[in-house]
Amino acid sequence: MEFTQEDLNKTMWVKPAWMEKNRLRWEVNANVATLWRLAVEVANRLAWKRKAHYCDFRDAWDFVVVQNIEKIQVTWSKMLQKLYYSYSGHKGHVKSINLQDLLKKNPEKALRFAVRWMLPKNKLRDRRMKRLKMFTGSSDKYAHFNPKTLSV
Repeated sequence: MEFTQEDLNKTMWVKPAWMEKNRLRWEVNANVATLWRLAVEVANRLAWKRKAHYCDFRDAWDFVVVQNIEKIQVTWSKMLQKLYYSYSGHKGHVKSINLQDLLKKNPEKALRFAVRWMLPKNKLRDRRMKRLKMFTGSSDKYAHFNPKTLSV
């Protein structure tokens, strides 16, 4: 089959039901990866532009399951220098926590912040973040989907 100029100008439009059915599931083991390298790979899978039916205004991308989240590695200088801020809206109520304390308290939150800041800032970001599942330790909760292993 030969492609003509007329074929090249046609947009590939895939129905949302087909995209919903054919989402891929990825599984990542976080014990060998640094925080930001892992966040880049996860963000790329959640908003994957390499698919043939990519469309920037429709959400048709993959699920990612991250296991052993408590074993994420970070350089020591970054542990002490990286700060996360929260603001209640009242004067003088800015709270800060460094990465070392955040990883002890809630390691899932650190990865969630990193992935969220790497995704495009549009209306689809919250939907993409819902497809990110994280576990401390290993879990077989999503094993029935037959996830592919993502190497970082």
